[in-house]
Amino acid sequence: MRPVRYSVATSLDGFIAGPNGETDWIRPDPTFDFAAVYAQFDTALLGRRTYELTQRPGAPEWPAGWSVYVISTTLRDAADSAIRVVRTAVAETVMELRRQPGKAIWLFGGGTLFASLLAARQVDEIELAIMPVLLGRGVPLLRPGSANADLTLQAMRRSPNGILRPSYRVNNAAS
Repeated sequence: MRPVRYSVATSLDGFIAGPNGETDWIRPDPTFDFAAVYAQFDTALLGRRTYELTQRPGAPEWPAGWSVYVISTTLRDAADSAIRVVRTAVAETVMELRRQPGKAIWLFGGGTLFASLLAARQVDEIELAIMPVLLGRGVPLLRPGSANADLTLQAMRRSPNGILRPSYRVNNAAS
């Protein structure tokens, strides 16, 4: 079964975006190999707000051949016909994607989407890029009242500019 990996930048105090969705506090990491990371995936899952960020001018395009799914009850259609919008049966859709052959599935964004898939036991790994910044408020990594998850640390890396990169296995994920 293909794993679902949530990879996200977070502030030290646990926010994945500022109060208005800002991400300008995310520091670039000169040691991070985007090509190597992209090579591990062929499918991406995004919430609507994260999808809208990817539609801004200058945002990088998804690699050719990837399957991209936007999970949203409010989005009618994606700007690109190759992007699929999933409005209902989200956990079932993700489970079906996991059963298909291919590479890992990148849960690219959305705290709400992450919380719902974590509760449905559809997240296998959590990879954080902890930025050395305190925001004080914003969009939390996980909202209060979300499902609990037992984690095991798999790896910890540190970049020269102070970014910490822990990677955790979710012990109660559906396998």
